[in-house]
Amino acid sequence: MMEISSDVIRGYNDTMILFILGEAPSYGYEISKKIKQLSKEKYLIKETTLYSAFTRMEKNGFIESFVSDDAEGNGKKRTYYRITELGKQYYNAKCEEWKLTKDVVENFIRDNGIV
Repeated sequence: MMEISSDVIRGYNDTMILFILGEAPSYGYEISKKIKQLSKEKYLIKETTLYSAFTRMEKNGFIESFVSDDAEGNGKKRTYYRITELGKQYYNAKCEEWKLTKDVVENFIRDNGIV
């Protein structure tokens, strides 16, 4: 099975993370599992990529972090992230940008490649 190059998808890591956080607050490992699942295992986000995205998006006001007890009830504290209103606006703008990008790139894609 072919995997997506991290270079190709880099500009949309934030969009994928915000999509997941738009459903409910979550934490790093759970977000990476959901990205793997929703991409049908064609994209595996690296931990360093994920946490640098969290840092960048929190600095930009798109998400906010909070510490909570682990959902399994084992007493561990875990850092969760939630999307902000600004994050929702950014997500919506990135969705519009994707539509335009897709329209442009599709003009240069042949289903059967170059023969």
